[in-house]
Amino acid sequence: MPPATAIAIPTARGLWLLMAITVIAALLVSLPNLRDPMLRYDDFPALLADPSGFWPKTLHEGRWLNYLWHLREVVTPAWLNFVVYQALWAGFAASIAFAATGAARHGPILALLILVAPPATLISLWFNTLMPGLALVTVYGLLGCVLRPRTHRLLMPIFVVASFMSYTTYPLLILAMALICSPEKSVRDLAGLLGVFVASFAAAVLIVYTINYQVHGIFGVPLAAWRAASPASDIAGMIQNIPLVTQSLSDLMIKASFSFAPAVWFHLAMLVGGTLVLARHVPKEALYLHAGLWMGMALVVVQILKMGAIVPARSFLFAWIIYAVIIVRAAQVLSVTPNLAARLVLNFVLLVVGSYLLQTFVQYTTYRGWQAETRALAPAVKAVEGPVEIAGDVMQYPSAQLAGVQDPTALVFRLHYLTGKTVTLCAPDASCSDTALHLDQN
Repeated sequence: MPPATAIAIPTARGLWLLMAITVIAALLVSLPNLRDPMLRYDDFPALLADPSGFWPKTLHEGRWLNYLWHLREVVTPAWLNFVVYQALWAGFAASIAFAATGAARHGPILALLILVAPPATLISLWFNTLMPGLALVTVYGLLGCVLRPRTHRLLMPIFVVASFMSYTTYPLLILAMALICSPEKSVRDLAGLLGVFVASFAAAVLIVYTINYQVHGIFGVPLAAWRAASPASDIAGMIQNIPLVTQSLSDLMIKASFSFAPAVWFHLAMLVGGTLVLARHVPKEALYLHAGLWMGMALVVVQILKMGAIVPARSFLFAWIIYAVIIVRAAQVLSVTPNLAARLVLNFVLLVVGSYLLQTFVQYTTYRGWQAETRALAPAVKAVEGPVEIAGDVMQYPSAQLAGVQDPTALVFRLHYLTGKTVTLCAPDASCSDTALHLDQN
């Protein structure tokens, strides 16, 4: 893995060029969602800078950094926030690619492969809430490309603790970057790096627990009722939660393959093949990458077993990043002595990049119906004098189903954002007034 130490001007230019390519690609692939971006119902408080709407998540998810973000005075439009978020994600993808490949011709390939990670696309619908956490991750990634490795590693505890307060698995992205940037490949160095990470992660948990105790009077992060969790208090309880691990991993495989079953086996074969190539040619590098992968998987599995709740596919972003590094580095290593194997591996990687760029673009188009129909409903809402009622089952609305709308209040928040009015949902056969607007008529 090319070292990521202090760099000369030509190399620095290579980093900025790689970033520019990746940012442009990010904006192009998300073009269907740029003008009026889709966001999940519980992301609206962050968009509107409404700390009261996010307050319960400080207790149930420990996301105190995000809460501070909600306290800001300035409210910017959704499209601008989405552009910034996508640019930040592209910047992190470019920094990982630069650190792993040295910005050679494989750099853009790796950056694009990370960019189109299905977990990244899924989680991007919370772009307003996650912007500060992703900014931290991106800054750490870029620092890994310009700082000395020792300095970069000394900063890891700070970034692990801060990013944990934005999203639970963001620290695993910090770990991935630290592993890739490590110039010294040895078992002792790896053990030390993992030890620092584990201590930092434990400190992050302890700090969040302590803040919750001071503010909420609860030492811990109890899951919200809607998660229907079954926390384990002993080994027997953890064993009972094993099916949740299986389901979480199954969901990851399905969504990472865009519900195309043969692609699951293709990715697994690529992971195994890439690992074998690295194990043969650069075994210590393979050890570092797999240490990061399985450290992350172990932390997630323990969380599932202990908390008794499914972890969504978007939380496994770290796994896709390390998978991408493994297969692209395998292609790069084989390209040193061009042969049939080198061409095949590179072509397989390019196939994934090309198909996933297209799939990601298509994924962002699935939200356009919901966005367009709610925009069309907005003038009728504005025209109503007095209280506004909406009749109809939001969750059965075709465009809502296609967009994967998670809660009826998504329409309430969306119309409030578009019109500034407070909307009430009602059942036509029970509580609706004669002036209520009907979804099936608009």
